[in-house]
Amino acid sequence: MAESILQRVAAGDPGAVQDALDRYGGLVWSLARRFSYDQAEAEDAVQEIFIDVWKSAGRFDESVASEPTFVAMIARRRLIDRRRRASRRQEVAGSRITADGAAVAAEGAAQGKDLVEVGEEAARAAAALRELREDQQRVLRLSIYQGLSHERIAEATGLPLGTVKTHVRRGLMRLREILGAARPDGPVGVPT
Repeated sequence: MAESILQRVAAGDPGAVQDALDRYGGLVWSLARRFSYDQAEAEDAVQEIFIDVWKSAGRFDESVASEPTFVAMIARRRLIDRRRRASRRQEVAGSRITADGAAVAAEGAAQGKDLVEVGEEAARAAAALRELREDQQRVLRLSIYQGLSHERIAEATGLPLGTVKTHVRRGLMRLREILGAARPDGPVGVPT
């Protein structure tokens, strides 16, 4: 029985990459066009999907799913992730970020007292963030303000993935301590 294209990709066969592009390019492209807002976004998505397919090829098990199903599942997951990131970026774009990093609600989003409370809480959070170690600040800013995943932060900073995760976790724990001590009514619910 001949090896599947994904098994050949996982084995490092250089011809398998082109075979995979030829065989699954149409499938991936059609999914990307349906999930994307424009041509450029679809092209970027296709590239990300095939990179993910190359990385995941070793996990392919034909007893679990067919090759097209495996590729379609990877494509679907990647496209959903891209859609979520785009939604987060739109939410951030709906807010103005001041020089000190405090988010102020977009016009019309909150009125009167709510706007003041949001601004005060954001200012406290920004001040607490500035009290963290520089490495923790950097990874948290990339995560919170730019919506980057731990993997993307590791790529952007050159830090190992485990180090990024540790900085995020310890930074969030420290923020909880700082914000909890600053509030007269007790700790604030910062997720870990």
